[in-house]
Amino acid sequence: MSEREQTLGGPLGKVVGRAKQAAGSVLGREDMQREGKLQEVQADTEAEAATAAAEAERKEREAEIEAERTEVESQRRELKLEAAEVEAEERAERQRAEQEHAALTGAELDKARVERERQAGESRFEAQRREAAAKRVEAGQEASELKREADRAEEAAAAIDPKEEN
Repeated sequence: MSEREQTLGGPLGKVVGRAKQAAGSVLGREDMQREGKLQEVQADTEAEAATAAAEAERKEREAEIEAERTEVESQRRELKLEAAEVEAEERAERQRAEQEHAALTGAELDKARVERERQAGESRFEAQRREAAAKRVEAGQEASELKREADRAEEAAAAIDPKEEN
């Protein structure tokens, strides 16, 4: 492609291309017509490429979000199972305590009650620890999403004005 055939892209390039084609046609200059057609085709191609890139990016973001949703849902199910296990353990502990209560008297009863309370406290502590861990995971995911959004915003800003990258 000669220097004269270098083209300007974008919507303005398309308009300039049409103008060159018309001028070339009027002046009988095939090279100018060819240059105008090339410029118009290049502008169309660039617009199609930009649209395709934006669609691909949108689909990629959707896939990332879906993957995160799946992960969060999996973690929620896991936490529900853990909560059900804790509940079952507590229920079993209550039944055992009731049986002990029937068998024990006086000081033995007090001693068993203190032990049950200690174990119940440990169970509550463990459940709270699991809940805190789940919240940390959720906060990490939220921070990760915010970071991705910030990165995308920086990329968009860089695309708008690449001189401000430094």
